[in-house]
Amino acid sequence: MSRATPPREVPLDFPREWIEFLDPADEQHLVRADLTWLLSRWTCVFGSACRGILPGRAEDGCCSHGAFFTDADDEARVKEAAARLTPQTWQHYRRGFKNYTEVDTVDGEKPARRTATRSADGPCVFLNEAGFPGGAGCALHGQALRDGVHPLKYKPDVCWQLPVRREQDWITRPDGTKLLQSTLSEFDRRGWGPGGHDLAWWCTSSPEAHVGTEPMYVTYAPELTELIGEAAYGHLAELCSARIKSGLIAVHPATSAANPRRRVTRSRAGHPTSP
Repeated sequence: MSRATPPREVPLDFPREWIEFLDPADEQHLVRADLTWLLSRWTCVFGSACRGILPGRAEDGCCSHGAFFTDADDEARVKEAAARLTPQTWQHYRRGFKNYTEVDTVDGEKPARRTATRSADGPCVFLNEAGFPGGAGCALHGQALRDGVHPLKYKPDVCWQLPVRREQDWITRPDGTKLLQSTLSEFDRRGWGPGGHDLAWWCTSSPEAHVGTEPMYVTYAPELTELIGEAAYGHLAELCSARIKSGLIAVHPATSAANPRRRVTRSRAGHPTSP
């Protein structure tokens, strides 16, 4: 399929299978997980089949905008990681936290800090371009690999979590029991709010990105463990494995539509930052 061909995506609404269980390490932590998503064969195709979120900007991947920080810990982690970068490893090198971040707003009202962009309409400042000697893709991601650590230790929260969506809420059961409920699901177009419908392409709905050799719960094990804890992830993995053996009923339509002959292993080196 040519890059000029309009991208094909599956509809946003389709049957899904869910699992719900208590965290073995915390009886007040309830996990709800979308098995249709976690058993899909989605994988990051940055640098290969990725079409990018803006028209004509496939090389940006999903790095066409800055990444908003979730909290002070998120900012501190990126600040520490950025200090390890040099002009040889970061193409658009900038010294100083306030020089590679800027204040914007998520909701149009409340100010929030995010990674800066190279220009008013340019991509994230941490994105190295194809052909850069220090390596293409996210400079923070590349530094993590050089340091022998998982990229989630260096990248902004939103960047390493996507395209998994975690929502947490305290809920009260009919008997008065209170639980922290963590819901793991697909971060589809609607996750961005109304603006999500304006994206030129979004990978979770595209068969072109459902070409992984293993299901997502395996390839995203480190990220899922970070989101819900080691014990909870261990039980989730057991339940996912059992569901595969018994036969998933509601298979992700993008996985079903993907060409199995194009299966690829997850490329951590190319996995980009996300807006």
